[in-house]
Amino acid sequence: MDQLTLDLIAHLSGCITDKRLALFKQVLTQRTRYITVLLEDIYQSQNASAVLRTCDCTGIQDVHIVEERNEYEINRDVALGADQWLSLHYYNEGEKNIIKAVETLKNEGYRIVATSPHKDGVSPENFDLHKGKAALMFGTELNGLSHGALELADEFIQIPMAGFTESYNISVSAAIILYTLRKRLETSPLQWLLGEDEQSELMLNWLRTTIKMSDLIENKFIQDYSSDF
Repeated sequence: MDQLTLDLIAHLSGCITDKRLALFKQVLTQRTRYITVLLEDIYQSQNASAVLRTCDCTGIQDVHIVEERNEYEINRDVALGADQWLSLHYYNEGEKNIIKAVETLKNEGYRIVATSPHKDGVSPENFDLHKGKAALMFGTELNGLSHGALELADEFIQIPMAGFTESYNISVSAAIILYTLRKRLETSPLQWLLGEDEQSELMLNWLRTTIKMSDLIENKFIQDYSSDF
């Protein structure tokens, strides 16, 4: 992280309350990219938003959103602002967006893990976190992941069930899996938290999001900063 950016963060930090700044710093120390989430064609805004809220609450920073037939809509009353603190990555240009999303994640070192009750998968308690970063794929409310998505998966994870209904609601499924994996990461020796540069990058984004007319403040700071050299 270059000195200008660090000085900009320090300058913008003075534009929010000490309490809010302390909250930003606290949350940053708990964020992770060791686990990420991919959502394929979610069409109910309540479920779409509930998953974002769960990701925020469990410290998952990145959410990859694939739009093939359905547009991903955020219900503000359900998300409660969670989307503004997450890094949302959309794949919605042309066809076969699921392939583009998976290729992107694989290039970033993720193994692709499909959540499906119809495949032989391990439970969240037995999922091997030590094999490396994992991208968890969740599918539509009615049919789950598409056949194409399942074909692209490296591994499968499923939640054991004891009733007649064959699957959980997607938002419930995401909450159970992400909470379980998060608690296991907290007691593991893995290096799963964000590095200093990643934390600084997010801090800058969050400051820009929360400060009114932050672009004007930033431009003025950069102008003054440049004139000093």
